[in-house]
Amino acid sequence: MRMTIEQRPFGKTKAGETVTCYTLRDGGAEAEILTYGGAIRSLRVAAAEGVRDVALGFDSIEAYENQDKFIGALIGRVANRIGGARFTLDGVTYRLPANDGANCLHGGPDGFDKRVWSANTQSGVLSLSLFSPDGDAGFPGNLSVGVDYSLEGGALHIRYVGRCGMSTPLNLTNHCYFNLSGHSAGTIDGHSIQILADAVTEVDAGLIPTGKLLDVAGTPYDLRSPKTIGSFMFDDNFVLSREPQIEPRLAAVLESGGLRMECLTTEPGLQFYSGNFLNGDVGKGGAVYGRRSGLCLETQFWPDAVNHPDFPSCILRDGAVYVGETVYRFSQY
Repeated sequence: MRMTIEQRPFGKTKAGETVTCYTLRDGGAEAEILTYGGAIRSLRVAAAEGVRDVALGFDSIEAYENQDKFIGALIGRVANRIGGARFTLDGVTYRLPANDGANCLHGGPDGFDKRVWSANTQSGVLSLSLFSPDGDAGFPGNLSVGVDYSLEGGALHIRYVGRCGMSTPLNLTNHCYFNLSGHSAGTIDGHSIQILADAVTEVDAGLIPTGKLLDVAGTPYDLRSPKTIGSFMFDDNFVLSREPQIEPRLAAVLESGGLRMECLTTEPGLQFYSGNFLNGDVGKGGAVYGRRSGLCLETQFWPDAVNHPDFPSCILRDGAVYVGETVYRFSQY
């Protein structure tokens, strides 16, 4: 069955911008994507009972604007944390808005997750685009970003492309919260997870990397073989590689309720976040998203890479093209 895309209005933002919901369908799979924040609103996949929605989301644009957990959204310019909300590039120090203590988190308080993206569809692909001008949230350069969403063979594909007129940091990801038992099923504590990483980046009390890598052996971070998540609080970058890859490769496997999700990516890091700070937002159909109602597998460059020259570089140089790809592939077991 060829993938189809439909669209419908999803209301207006407080600023009066029109938001559209696009529905991608491929066989038994269906994904809803909003132009607000490029957010994954729902992700329905084949399950024993028929179909199951495994992504947390909301029923109104007002709910998206009022929440502060980045639910479902595209993140930029720089995902994760930048220590001290500042960095130096080519001898110039850039100061950013601090929205996580003294640090800049996910591009600042007005990041890409709060923008209305332009959209077009072609050959079964939803293409979102955004222009971020020089000085946006303190970052240098006129940046053009494109993100393609597509469904194929029970897998959601996300492809990122970026171009800038001067050198700038760029680290794009998606902040979808998954619960494979269903978006309204409760906590993710009983999920099984495997992450194919030998190390994590050590962090300080503010979750800023110290520069050291910690071997996962003998620690709760040793997820190289499947483990039940339990109540341990994860918010950590798992080291997948020292540089981006050309083709997506398997990074993690998640299982619960008869569903398996494989995460494949070209990125060198994977932030596993167990939803520790979800605090009761009312989601789709009245579902209450309490603590640990969903988890995130955010494919990315390592946190605070702009301030660690020995980390894989997230600097997009003038004339270069940023390309990244992540796949979330579903099956039953």
